[in-house]
Amino acid sequence: MAGQISQRFIDDLLARTDIVDVVSERVQLKKSGRNHTGLCPFHQENSPSFTVSHDKQFYHCFGCGAHGNALRFLMEYDNLRFPEAVEQLASRAGMQVEREGGDDPGAKQRQQKREQGVNLLELASGFFRERLALGQGSAARDYLERRGLSAEIIKAFGIGYAEDDWEALKRHLSGQGISEAVQVEYGLLVHREETGRTYDRFRDRVMFPIRDWKGRTIAFGGRVLGDAKPKYLNSPETPVFHKGRELYGLFEARQANRQLSRLLIVEGYMDVVALAQFGIRNACATLGTALTSDHLQRLFRLVDEVVFCFDGDNAGRQAARRSLATSLPSMIDGRQVRFLFLPEGDDPDTLIRREGPEAFENRVTCANPLSEFLFEQAAEGRDLKQVEGRERFVTAVLDALKQLPAGVLKSLLLKELSVRSGIDQSQFSDWLSNHSAPSQPSSSDGEGFEALMPADDAERGVDSFSGLASDIGGEERDNRGSNRATRHGAPASRSGAATLSLSLPARILHLLMHEPGLVSELPESLDWCPKAMPDGRLCRDVVQLLRAGRYRSPQVLLAHFHGSPDGERLDQLARRELAIPRDVRGSELRDWVRHLERESERLTPAEEYRQLLEKSRQPGALSSEEKQRLRELIGTLAAGS
Repeated sequence: MAGQISQRFIDDLLARTDIVDVVSERVQLKKSGRNHTGLCPFHQENSPSFTVSHDKQFYHCFGCGAHGNALRFLMEYDNLRFPEAVEQLASRAGMQVEREGGDDPGAKQRQQKREQGVNLLELASGFFRERLALGQGSAARDYLERRGLSAEIIKAFGIGYAEDDWEALKRHLSGQGISEAVQVEYGLLVHREETGRTYDRFRDRVMFPIRDWKGRTIAFGGRVLGDAKPKYLNSPETPVFHKGRELYGLFEARQANRQLSRLLIVEGYMDVVALAQFGIRNACATLGTALTSDHLQRLFRLVDEVVFCFDGDNAGRQAARRSLATSLPSMIDGRQVRFLFLPEGDDPDTLIRREGPEAFENRVTCANPLSEFLFEQAAEGRDLKQVEGRERFVTAVLDALKQLPAGVLKSLLLKELSVRSGIDQSQFSDWLSNHSAPSQPSSSDGEGFEALMPADDAERGVDSFSGLASDIGGEERDNRGSNRATRHGAPASRSGAATLSLSLPARILHLLMHEPGLVSELPESLDWCPKAMPDGRLCRDVVQLLRAGRYRSPQVLLAHFHGSPDGERLDQLARRELAIPRDVRGSELRDWVRHLERESERLTPAEEYRQLLEKSRQPGALSSEEKQRLRELIGTLAAGS
């Protein structure tokens, strides 16, 4: 609506609102004198430091400093913009938002029409829910039961049934005085121009209401029970519904968890609902359209991490490439995008039923980060051992990076591209500065990054990275150079002096944190890794976890050790840059292991004792096994003296 919200209206709204009521709907409060206290919803704490004052209509946290009135609380807690917070408070108080300075005389009428349309769709939603519970809905109830959905989940998502009747909804709404023209405008009826006939759009379908951020029904999706086509049918575009902006299940996800940190994007209604049935309540779905920039803006207003879930077939990969292209312009620092590909023939519904929620959550946690997926797509179908293949790889990555906003992520990706290609990073910066970014991909389909397509999929129409092809060959590193001995006889790392400051077990940990799959290169026995060496015990633990098959990413490993000194050590290593080119990481790892094996064969009891004794001078550094080994060595050495 045109015009600013009037200050007078805001003052009146706050005067009619009790902040204690607003906050207590979201935070458990306890009366404490004249105020109310509770655990702060804006940071983790064990003892209450969050205070809400009824007299001052104000909240304040003495722990993190969060403070404000009822509007500020809604903005922070529900991740709302100011106008949305005002509308939510006004709706709660039964008030119509007043604006001033507008120059559109029809704005109020349009707003009233919108409200009437939403009320109409709510009536339809109630009608569908009633039909599901009645005799006509037995087939739909059987279907939902076969899909394993509980009454609680059916109610939470407002699932209903459109009976197998051409005019059932039409008769119901017309009986309440709603014209057929309005029902057509909001997508509930279909109008045939050649005959003038109108009839229900949805028939013999399980109905999924699509809700806006307030929980109001704005559209429907229907899943057929019989053999009719299409299998899924969505409402058309209406005055209140735009497919490129809305996401199914987003309202329900926010209702289930007010402090969302991650959202999972799946393909269909049943995927969202099935995941919710198994306790995964942070999933939502696009509505028969590709991801758009509007979708991303909504998602990133709520969370900092978005995980896209796709089928593992060619169609899923193609959809992922489009989502990558759409995501890049939105990737300001602090945001994270991941890509999860399911086994062929599976969707989230079938997979979670077969593997269970814990295994599915592990898959989500281990999903491919945007950076790796970008490099993977740029390399697909290209022979990176050849100069020409690497030239096309570098061109594809740079073409994508032109879309990234300036920031730390872009700098790190350029640095990683330099490591993977062997080209000095300064040349990339020069190239980017001399080539203007292409127009952003359309918000409707996310197309436009043909450079990320595999080389054998399509001819690319991108700028050639001319001038660097010869540099790739001329500046190529001698990755297979001889191992120079260090002062202690350990092989010199090809990654430079920074890595040499680490012990060999630490170097191995560092490499595994960046590329867990290299655990398959290690010997079956762990005898090569002495517990007495710095980080030796931790290296053994990490290798065992990786071999167990449940820890295939740095994030999962860090979560396993969270809150412990080992977790802090692993976090340090994960943050540390890995400058070893990918194609020599396996050989580097094998060199380190062979050196440790040679060292362990030469280690005398006295040397092992000295190593453990040195380590024991750091409080809490020795594990229980190392303490036991130290006692054994003391006994051995004492007996021999």
